[in-house]
Amino acid sequence: MSKLPDEAFRDTIGTIDTEGNRKFIFPKKPSGKFYDYRKWLSYFLLIIFVVCPFIKINDNQFMMFNILERRFNIFGFPFWPQDFYIFVLFLLVGVVFVILFTVIFGRIFCGWICPQTIFLEMVFRRFEYWIEGDRGAQIRLEKQEWNAEKIRKKALKWSVFLIISFFIANVFLAYLIGSDKLFLMIEEGPKDHISTLISLLIFTGIFYFVFAWFREQVCIIACPYGRLQGVLLDDKSINVAYDFVRGEKETGRAKYNKQEDRAASGKGDCIDCKQCVNVCPTGIDIRNGTQMECVNCTACIDECDVIMDNIGLPRGLIRYASEEEIEKNVKFKFTPRMKGYSAILFILTGILIGLLFLRTDVEATILRLPGQLFQHKGENISNIYTFKIINKTNNNFNDVHFKLVGIKGTLNVVGKQVLQVPKQGMSGGTLFIEINKNLLDSDKTKLKIEVYDGGKKIETSTTSFLSPRSFD
Repeated sequence: MSKLPDEAFRDTIGTIDTEGNRKFIFPKKPSGKFYDYRKWLSYFLLIIFVVCPFIKINDNQFMMFNILERRFNIFGFPFWPQDFYIFVLFLLVGVVFVILFTVIFGRIFCGWICPQTIFLEMVFRRFEYWIEGDRGAQIRLEKQEWNAEKIRKKALKWSVFLIISFFIANVFLAYLIGSDKLFLMIEEGPKDHISTLISLLIFTGIFYFVFAWFREQVCIIACPYGRLQGVLLDDKSINVAYDFVRGEKETGRAKYNKQEDRAASGKGDCIDCKQCVNVCPTGIDIRNGTQMECVNCTACIDECDVIMDNIGLPRGLIRYASEEEIEKNVKFKFTPRMKGYSAILFILTGILIGLLFLRTDVEATILRLPGQLFQHKGENISNIYTFKIINKTNNNFNDVHFKLVGIKGTLNVVGKQVLQVPKQGMSGGTLFIEINKNLLDSDKTKLKIEVYDGGKKIETSTTSFLSPRSFD
């Protein structure tokens, strides 16, 4: 059996030439069963990406990640800075899920779900094929002198790319600042929203640069998940893989000869047509084995299956398989490492669900004013507190007041006795609590305070009350 090629190819990448200059890739337009599946999944995910920031549930944007104001909406549930630990846990669950998915199925997320790949392969490249043609036509156009045809096609392509980038930037900005602010800029004009306009232009430039020039180098060079893949994968992970046992056999690859009996000659099923290389969007040769640049897009599987059909050989020379399955014919097993990641994911998901159920729509914090001791007021002891009420709902609280529970005393808010807390807003202030010294059993008494909006209790808070050690 022939061995895989040496590892020299790992010292270079397909998008850089020997002199270190950018080398553009012109992949052949893919087609086939897997491409059709990926195409419909991509269209579905594109619709979700576009509509999510413009859908509202209970007046909350369905998805929003306002980093500057530290306000996040996930599936219509608002998360404030005080809920940031839940948001972090959401991210941890997502990271562990991706890690588990990678350990089992390799980098399939990159080829099928990643927005970078979906936009590049299913939007920008499709327009590129429509304007410039397939691989051969694009290569000829690139080598062609700058005549009227080339200028027309390049100008049209770059203009279309700029329009799409501008559209993506608008959607992306709606995730960051909220769709309401984006529509406000459109209604009132950009001159009254200069910061929003500048952000929009910056994002448009970034997306245009990425999809018009940087392209697959995001996956190869910039994406941290690509680096993580090298740590997570092993010979038991399922990847898009070349069956080198079948493809190489005793004498290795050889060009196809219709008159020849390949089985009798000991030649492998790979006819070295290089169609798997021509169709690859990252410019690799999948026959070299598992590579960091492979995004598991399955374009090479579809292309190889067509070739196998044409020459009368079985499909599956390139397929989803683990290295162990190809080399040792061992079926997939759920390894201890996979079980470990699954257990971690299960525990984190359980904690997240528990925290979501315990999360309240109203949060009241009452704390003693730092540096202030108790005060004597006749027979009473007085403590001063600061309070903050956060309203996470979409209802205005117009009659907020406090009640001391479990002990007789007076509670007075400095200023207005009746507070108002706007929807998805907060209100704060200062209050005094006075308790008769004969009702206090220790120098530090735990108090329970209920918060009401009109006659409805909306939250309960606890705090401590300081008093002298002895009243003798």
